[in-house]
Amino acid sequence: MKSAINWLLEPSQPAVRYLAMRNLVEQTSAGDLKEAKEAVASKGWVADILSKQKPEGNWLDKEENLYRPKYISTNWMLLTLSDLGVTKEDPRVARACSLWMDTYSRPDGGFDTPGGETSEHCLTGNTARALIKFGFVDEPRVKSAFDLLVKTQKPNGGWHCWGKNGTIDAWEGLSAFAVFPRQKWSRSMKAAVERGCEFYLERRLFRQGARYDPWFRFHFPYHYYYDVLVGLEFMTALGYAGDKRMGLALSLLTKKRRKDGRWNLDAVHPDYNNDGKWPRWWKQYKSRFHPFALEQVGSPSKMITLRAMTVLKRVESGS
Repeated sequence: MKSAINWLLEPSQPAVRYLAMRNLVEQTSAGDLKEAKEAVASKGWVADILSKQKPEGNWLDKEENLYRPKYISTNWMLLTLSDLGVTKEDPRVARACSLWMDTYSRPDGGFDTPGGETSEHCLTGNTARALIKFGFVDEPRVKSAFDLLVKTQKPNGGWHCWGKNGTIDAWEGLSAFAVFPRQKWSRSMKAAVERGCEFYLERRLFRQGARYDPWFRFHFPYHYYYDVLVGLEFMTALGYAGDKRMGLALSLLTKKRRKDGRWNLDAVHPDYNNDGKWPRWWKQYKSRFHPFALEQVGSPSKMITLRAMTVLKRVESGS
């Protein structure tokens, strides 16, 4: 296990080094952590992504509402950066987030691509989560997004983009609450989170209908897709690491650990099956998808390992 941590602490990827120091190394001094945070954008993935940013704050010359083509346009670059420890203290990030919020804010209080008055759940949850991580905790448009997530919770405790009942796939709202400071939660927010977590626990984080193989493969970036590691991340962050109903999902996590203490990147989205066959609609829409990855599929992944070890540390500490 020590070798895996040392691997994460290597200076080649300053973003991973900082996050590992913050999440996994208890003896890290405040000075060392500050130095590591300041180095996040110096080289590696964060530097590479930011080097491609346009002066206006976006990433591509031809983008549809900052959203398409997936997964290389502005929306997706910001989601990825938010998971790599960079914040609005970097003026490039602040500029991009300002453009993002101005473009995506909807009259109902949430976020969505332009064209309507209402927002959409996965975009609202993803955007709110990323903006919190970037440091926009007190931004009014972020607060209104959380209020909307409470209002749009389904009767069964979950969320869904269109249907009447919540589904496991609509995880983005809970993941946003997982990074929203507890002291800022209202009573209605607390109740919504409790109901939402119970929704996932009742289903053991993956039991909903027929087995869906992509839920059992680990991905990064995860975009708006769900897998069991995604569920374990927000559930343990929300304080449910000790719930026995997490046992099956945690068993899967530990079984996927390699002998050297690392985890592989299993797949890159869009990831629908592993039999070489795509959905019937794929031929018509495949030009919209440009798979984006930071690491090689089938090889040890620093991001998967970091996330998995963070989950297990929360479980071990009982938090």
